[in-house]
Amino acid sequence: MTPAARISAAIGVLDQVLQGAPAEQALLRWSRASRFAGSGDRAAVRDLVFDALRRRDTLAALGGGPGGRGLMIGLCRETGEDLAAIFTGEGHAPAPLTESERAGHAVPGDNLPDWLRPQWRRALGSDADAVAAAMGQRAPVWLRHNPQRAGLAQALAALAADGIETAPDPRLASALRVISGARRVASGRAYGEGMVELQDLSPQLACAELPCAPGMRVLDYCAGGGGKALALAARNPELRIEAHDAEPDRMRDLPVRARRAGAAIALTARPSGHYGLVVADVPCSGSGTWRRQPDAKWRLTPERLEQLRRIQASILDRAAGLVAAKGHLAYMTCSLLTAENDAQIQAFLQRNQDFALVQDRLWTPLTASDGFFLALLRRA
Repeated sequence: MTPAARISAAIGVLDQVLQGAPAEQALLRWSRASRFAGSGDRAAVRDLVFDALRRRDTLAALGGGPGGRGLMIGLCRETGEDLAAIFTGEGHAPAPLTESERAGHAVPGDNLPDWLRPQWRRALGSDADAVAAAMGQRAPVWLRHNPQRAGLAQALAALAADGIETAPDPRLASALRVISGARRVASGRAYGEGMVELQDLSPQLACAELPCAPGMRVLDYCAGGGGKALALAARNPELRIEAHDAEPDRMRDLPVRARRAGAAIALTARPSGHYGLVVADVPCSGSGTWRRQPDAKWRLTPERLEQLRRIQASILDRAAGLVAAKGHLAYMTCSLLTAENDAQIQAFLQRNQDFALVQDRLWTPLTASDGFFLALLRRA
């Protein structure tokens, strides 16, 4: 596909997303209908769509319109592309620019839904604008070294042999930022043999804060793909880890991932008894991950946020009943919003006075990578 054809394809996908379709679904539909598109074309169109959604309002102003076409004109204008050479109307290229599209101009903005802006500023204070700007950029790819499969030097050598360049984070030796070769990770030897696992820096830092004494019984209560369970197993192979999710199908890949990592993780449909540590990474707005899922930002509504808050409170109360005396409950979200984080914990402590807050942390793209919140609680 030519660059112009890729932009034309991105316009069509964006129009579907702006009408309410999830971005990944719209991209999958386009890919299935476009058998001529190679892997490089699919990756390029995906990048165009996600780059546009991250800065939707700014690019719409630059492009002279709020639709997929306006966003692509704005993106091309922002990156210095020759618009006349792309928007020709020839072959698979998009139609030439109209007079109004030629007059697009930039306006200052944080690319946030209007209703959410006060909550964003309340949660982030003086960092609100800087974090919003960071959300307009692509998120870095992070790996977690797994010492149960290889030493760090061996893992780094295998990554280099795979053509993947990484740099460690000074706060956590196991956290490796991918500098180049990110698309090679999943097919590389280091990943295939369990030496490394894909995991963002922020949850890695959060898992490093959790207590995990040998022999401790641990429950990953909202396990999903099992990233937290795998991170804890890598820290201490003597933990007795169980994974649970209200929708078990979310855990379908966890047994394969655990075998690859050399981790012993038991899946449980009905957790029972008491645990020394219960990890509850609850459903949330995902506002900390909007660099990776920018369409979610525009689909979030006040009603959905309130529904999520009710779900979070219910999960917290159920998880609390599984914590042993003197045990710990780790509440996690990938949200930056106070309503889902500090406010949720304060309400929980009022309802459950046998728990006390040990520590809470909020990571943002300015201090780590994705936005992520941890509150570690201890039962009396």
